[in-house]
Amino acid sequence: MAESTTTSLQHLISPLVAEALFVASEKSIMRGLVRNFNVPANSGKIIQVPIYPKLTATAPGEGTALTADTVTTTNKDITLVENGVMVELTDLSKATSETDVVRDLGSLLGTAIATKIDTDLTALFDGFSKIVGGADVAFSAAKLFEAVAELRNLGVPSTDLACVVHPYIAYDLKAGVSNTFGAGSGATTAVGNDAMRSGYVGQVAGVPVYESSNISNTGTTGDYKGAIFHRDAMGIAMLQDLKIETRRVPANRSTEIVATSVYGVSELHDTYGVELMMDSSLL
Repeated sequence: MAESTTTSLQHLISPLVAEALFVASEKSIMRGLVRNFNVPANSGKIIQVPIYPKLTATAPGEGTALTADTVTTTNKDITLVENGVMVELTDLSKATSETDVVRDLGSLLGTAIATKIDTDLTALFDGFSKIVGGADVAFSAAKLFEAVAELRNLGVPSTDLACVVHPYIAYDLKAGVSNTFGAGSGATTAVGNDAMRSGYVGQVAGVPVYESSNISNTGTTGDYKGAIFHRDAMGIAMLQDLKIETRRVPANRSTEIVATSVYGVSELHDTYGVELMMDSSLL
């Protein structure tokens, strides 16, 4: 079993350390952008989400009775899975550290769970049937507008939309809207000015654009699959939110620190999302 020792935790033990400095980690953004379901205890491992069809109104004519439509629902299953991470902290490391190592490691474990949730949700982008872009296509405002047009053509509500892409992909969008490398007028737009000042794109085509490093590479250098989607395109069912526990191991003179969460993710409405297959010019 891998343990945290005085060697692996030396950055916490140094007398020059005023406080623990941790490697910056992306905080979970995806959970707040999708449909959330709270699962009561003893509800089973598979959660069924009913999906209702669209109905079409008709004009039967004066004095003509309407014909009742049959409403047939389908189900999307969300399977709950236990996710966790554990470290073992030796007594010597804990005793000689100038900080509360247990609390600090607990924060790191919590971040690991949050990252796992984001990674699981962004992996669903690859499942959307509609795709905009390609293996050699750089992300641009035009491509974002194209994806929005595809959603609106299908009647997807214009509210609760979000765009999530990898930072390498977002770079090309920022470069375009701020006209960083050209002689056009991109830098004079409000979006361009925001990108230049803060590094954030903000909203394009009425859709907030988020960056997440929790999007895996496709296997081809520079290629990442982002998405623009409505909140109801994907869902997360949460049985047990983040829980952190410790257990004393006397024989090892150490403490185990465990973080767990029980949840499941799934695509709900395929037509409510568009995959953005883009290639970064940086790589």
